[in-house]
Amino acid sequence: MTTSNQRESQRLFDYFAIIGLSPDGGLEPDRLQGEEVVVPPLERSYLARVLGHYPDHAPPAMPFDSHAVQMLCLPRGLQFRTQKHMLEPRFHPFLVTKEDGSRAHGFAYVFYEEVNSKQICTAMHTLQSVYLTEMSSSHGKSSTGTPTNTRDTRSLPRQFRLSSPKSPAALHFYDITKDQLYVTKCITLVGQHPYVYAARKFLKELYRFFIQCESSSVSLESHVYNLLYEVPAPPAGRCVALSCVGRTHICQRPTSHELPLFEYSLREFFLCLGVESVVQLLTCVLMENQVILVSSDYYKLMLVAESICTLIFPFVWQHVYVPILPSSLHHFLDAPVPFIMGLQCSHDSRDTIQIPNEANLCLVDVDEGTVEVPEDLPQFPHRADFIQELTQLLNKWEVPTGKLDRKSAAQGSGADHWTSDYQSGTMPTKLSWNLNEHHSQYKYRRRRKCSWSHDSDSGVSSTEGSISGSHSSIASVTTSSSPSPLQGFIPTSNKMHGFDPFHLSPQLKEITAIAKKAGVFDSEEVERIKQEGDPEMLEELKFNNAVREVFLNRFVHMFCAYDHFVIQPNCQGTDMEQWLSCRETVQNFDKATFLSDQPEVHLPFLSRFIETQTFTSLVDHKILANWGKNNSNLSIFELRIKLLRDRYDDSLVRTPSYETCTTIKETEQILEKRLANIDYRAPLPQPMDPQAESCTQFNPGHFPLLDRIALNKEPHKSKKRSSHAWRRRERQERHLEHTGLSGDQRDKVIHEAKSKLQPKLADMSPAYMAQTNWKFVEQLLKECKNRTKRMLVEKMGSEAVELGHGEGSLVGVEENTLIASLCDLLERVWAHGLQSKQGKSALWSHLLNFQELEDCNDSSKPDNPNFLSPDLSTVALETESAPASPTKSSSNTNSLQKKPLQDRWPPDRSGERRSRAQDSSSGVPTLRPLPISVTFDMRNVLAMTEIKTHIGYARAWVRLSLEKKVLSKHLTVLLGNSKLLQDLYKRYAFLRCEDEKEQFLSYLLSLNAVDYFCFTNTYTTTMVPYRVVIFPSRKLSGASTSSNAWVSLGGTLGQTSNIPVPRNQVELVFQHKNLGLLTTLRIGHDNTGMSPKWMVEHVLVRNEVTGHTWKFPCGRWLGRGIDDGSLERILVGELVPSHITSDDLVESCRTPVRCRSPNMPGPRRSDLKLTIPDIQQHLGDSVNNLVKYFYKPEKERGSLTLLLCGDFGLVCCLEQVFSYGFKSTRFFGKNLYLWDYFERVQQHFEVLLREEAEREQLTGIARDGRDHGLNSMAELVGLVSRINASSSHLGKDDKFQLFVCLAARARLLPRILLPLQRSPVTSHMYDESSFLRDPQLVRDLINVLSALNDFEIVLESSLTRGID
Repeated sequence: MTTSNQRESQRLFDYFAIIGLSPDGGLEPDRLQGEEVVVPPLERSYLARVLGHYPDHAPPAMPFDSHAVQMLCLPRGLQFRTQKHMLEPRFHPFLVTKEDGSRAHGFAYVFYEEVNSKQICTAMHTLQSVYLTEMSSSHGKSSTGTPTNTRDTRSLPRQFRLSSPKSPAALHFYDITKDQLYVTKCITLVGQHPYVYAARKFLKELYRFFIQCESSSVSLESHVYNLLYEVPAPPAGRCVALSCVGRTHICQRPTSHELPLFEYSLREFFLCLGVESVVQLLTCVLMENQVILVSSDYYKLMLVAESICTLIFPFVWQHVYVPILPSSLHHFLDAPVPFIMGLQCSHDSRDTIQIPNEANLCLVDVDEGTVEVPEDLPQFPHRADFIQELTQLLNKWEVPTGKLDRKSAAQGSGADHWTSDYQSGTMPTKLSWNLNEHHSQYKYRRRRKCSWSHDSDSGVSSTEGSISGSHSSIASVTTSSSPSPLQGFIPTSNKMHGFDPFHLSPQLKEITAIAKKAGVFDSEEVERIKQEGDPEMLEELKFNNAVREVFLNRFVHMFCAYDHFVIQPNCQGTDMEQWLSCRETVQNFDKATFLSDQPEVHLPFLSRFIETQTFTSLVDHKILANWGKNNSNLSIFELRIKLLRDRYDDSLVRTPSYETCTTIKETEQILEKRLANIDYRAPLPQPMDPQAESCTQFNPGHFPLLDRIALNKEPHKSKKRSSHAWRRRERQERHLEHTGLSGDQRDKVIHEAKSKLQPKLADMSPAYMAQTNWKFVEQLLKECKNRTKRMLVEKMGSEAVELGHGEGSLVGVEENTLIASLCDLLERVWAHGLQSKQGKSALWSHLLNFQELEDCNDSSKPDNPNFLSPDLSTVALETESAPASPTKSSSNTNSLQKKPLQDRWPPDRSGERRSRAQDSSSGVPTLRPLPISVTFDMRNVLAMTEIKTHIGYARAWVRLSLEKKVLSKHLTVLLGNSKLLQDLYKRYAFLRCEDEKEQFLSYLLSLNAVDYFCFTNTYTTTMVPYRVVIFPSRKLSGASTSSNAWVSLGGTLGQTSNIPVPRNQVELVFQHKNLGLLTTLRIGHDNTGMSPKWMVEHVLVRNEVTGHTWKFPCGRWLGRGIDDGSLERILVGELVPSHITSDDLVESCRTPVRCRSPNMPGPRRSDLKLTIPDIQQHLGDSVNNLVKYFYKPEKERGSLTLLLCGDFGLVCCLEQVFSYGFKSTRFFGKNLYLWDYFERVQQHFEVLLREEAEREQLTGIARDGRDHGLNSMAELVGLVSRINASSSHLGKDDKFQLFVCLAARARLLPRILLPLQRSPVTSHMYDESSFLRDPQLVRDLINVLSALNDFEIVLESSLTRGID
């Protein structure tokens, strides 16, 4: 049996209400609107009342909130106006949000009616007199003129004595002897469904019916009763035709597989803001910023708020949502939470709005079409392509996209658009009327008072938008066809005239022909449906559908694989209440793995978005679906994702390029078919009981209160047929209409269709199954070949295109996206032919089984701490349902637990005694190689705390193996266990096809030809152990130091603090957050103890996870009184190629740098007999390398620090330039360094600058610093001073290196050469043959170094520590 609550939910609308001035009360100010004593009485707000709502009873499912409806129907309270104002009706929707989060949709139609109460007019007159008295007294106090006579209320102050009554001051003045007073009144509908078109049409026609006072047996109560009780809300996928006071309207409702119902005009939404502003607003909403909408029109506030909340589908705004904020609730703007609020205010008063917390605020001026966004707003993914797709769609539908075109289209006087009759202050001529002219149609017309207007007797000129017409003009409006709510937004091209939905849709045309042939309905029925249908509404719904599909398509492509990263709870051991209770403390989404698959340019947006409540709620709905709590938005979203995956035949779709929407046409056809066939016709309004009709008190010119008794009487239940039977019968009739078949023919067709769906026995033969699986294996193999080739081409860049190995279109694709696609492909390969699914990641399940077998096989051998696998009894992965594998139970699978890094890299005691015995005589440290095994890399991945899912572990393992160039080797070992393969996979599985498996592994082996850093650059927050091995000099005097030594590493992702080196040890292991690719190393000591001097030849640093090793040559002393007196060295490292073994690397480090590499920093470099052409060639090559660096794509660039400070880098070449002809050797005293020369030049420049300052002070004439190099001198003096002050522990050669880097960044190098040439210090410290004393060589140097001025050199913080 249908309950009352269920009947209420089936109604189209639930309540009809009337709000206005209470006839029993007086003129009561609305105290909630604030004190308004300084404004004229006509501009003040007065208290409105709900005069009546029908029906009176309030069912629990839909109670009537009188206070909320009154505030939202008239947000500024009652407004009084005179005949001098514009008095057009206005329409606006609103929302009533309940405490439980549910919403009721309201629709208000506001109009003005005469005030006949002498009490109200007298009260308004009294308020006007008080206001004029206060204005006169304040004017008299502020001026010396004659005070205004206040006893004669018709004698106005000077500011009101204007020649034109249209001035603002005159419009706000009320004269009881001349003016007619009007007050706002509102009729409204409230319901649970957002049928904006139907509500607007009904309220508009009901008001027109009341104005015309036509003699009819059907009263106002009949029309309201028919809408509330006899018009049901259409079920999903159905259409209902209803009567809107004589005008037919069709309401439709989408199915559960379509986008939800939405009837606001997205066309007008884009006309108000434009494409770029819409995308900005969308980004702010997704980032959960505070959004304030400002407009003078309540409808536009609702339009923008509802449109942007609809376009973020499938996501739902989870915070405060008040599209129309009443004036009494403006203090809500101080809320420190995300919100969307709409403020109604005129353009002149917007500067007075007090908006707090503007740093996180998005301010939308709807009338001006501008959006002000926060400064740190990230860019929406594929923003340019997305805007281009939207622009093309708008151009296709002839929607203006330019700002001027949009304004002209929105404000054109000839555009009879659907907001025309409720916009404040404007109204098209066709639908506007003067209320006085309408009142002339009343049977008892009140004789209006004479107006003081010179233009017309009504006080409103014909140019103000009103028609001072006669009865014929009104009749022409009312007898003509009712204009569509969307008229004016539809293009006026010839193709739109005579619109015929049956003609535009070939499918509907074919269905119509079948239906005619079957005799279901004839041509007259077709014509009647076409006449009843609203083609303009259909076009608007189709446009809305197209725009919404484009936005949904973007989210589908962005989050097509989100479900693989959802951490599902153990539903068998946890109920929904337990999960909800610990919801805030449990991580439900593997954010690190999800972000690792995304393009780098999208990370600023995605990393913030997945932290929002908007995204978290979607994940929560995904988890709650395990307990049967299905969410409609999520169901539609996952259906679209499934369609995308089916189209690409990929479990985890990767589309690195932008893809436009392809579902618009299909959804349009569904919409056309539904609107072309009416499923149910609501009965027409019928005359009511005459006794009830006579109860209505009709006062001409005033919308009456309706009969409560008549509107509280529900229809008899016997007259209503069962909802289930109605739906079943309608379903059968609709099916017959669409097919054109009789009942017998329909049964025959269904039987044949079922027989075709049954698989034939021949199709289940082994040969057919083998052929089908063979095709799938070939497809996987071909895709693997294409993926690996594309990855190689992308890594090689433009060089691959030049060699003919790829197309230009492949170059530039995001490397991270291609690697994610490879991970997806591996998952599909490992998922093919499984005996039973063991979790979300088939690859990781296989690895876990392999790890357990390896541990079992090695159980008899002595345990080596370096090769121990994680304890399966304490190691825990994410808890997710997975059946037991053939080799291990599910309890072991879900009981794995990660071990900390220090437990996985204990001090290596195995072989330590042997190595000490071998190296005791030489004292040279060793670097033991890392084990190369599948399980070793698995332990590294299991220790990553930021990964929570099996798919996350599998992807991290693949990225790590790819970076170590052992992916093919690991998979070969993994697939070499044939017994495990037989237990896990069926015979036809891809992994059991020997030839294809070999080709597959060979394709993966080709990836070893290039270097990937996909693990290092992706997992930037993971903790990584680093091993540092110091190779001191083999000489006894410099092999050790008594001081406290330390090292500091710097990389592309950060730098460490000073890490102490244990006393008398040259090897240490420490953990730190991922530093990325290492670039610099600082090594030093505090110069304490008996023998602090220390000679360091090389330093090796190895990443213990990836195995990457960097070599930092030094070859210099550390200590005071030796070499250049440095206590700290800045070393620049180079990545050691992977083919060099540890033994070879150690052997090379045993050779002193000074003997093997004479080009390294140090005074001995000057001993090289290089010629001037050789030095010029080296310098030109180094500058060219820097220029090439900046012209390369960012992903193909190497290390800038290496180009500056490495072998034959800029520092090395300039050192050769400055060392050529330098008089460094001294017979008595210490040798001189290049830094000594720059310090003496600094002293000389300081003297010159001081003398120049004194000369300028005496003469008052300033010399051009650019011509004489004074500015360059000042910069050099300041730079040298900063380096000496902040780098006191650095040696002189390191200071010179730092000086070159900072001068190159400041573009100082080419500007300082001429002042250096003129300096007497140069002639004193350089030979005649040097570079600095030859003018031609100096000019050549300036020309070469000037090439660097076009680029912005950014130095690493580890290189400039203490300077910046």
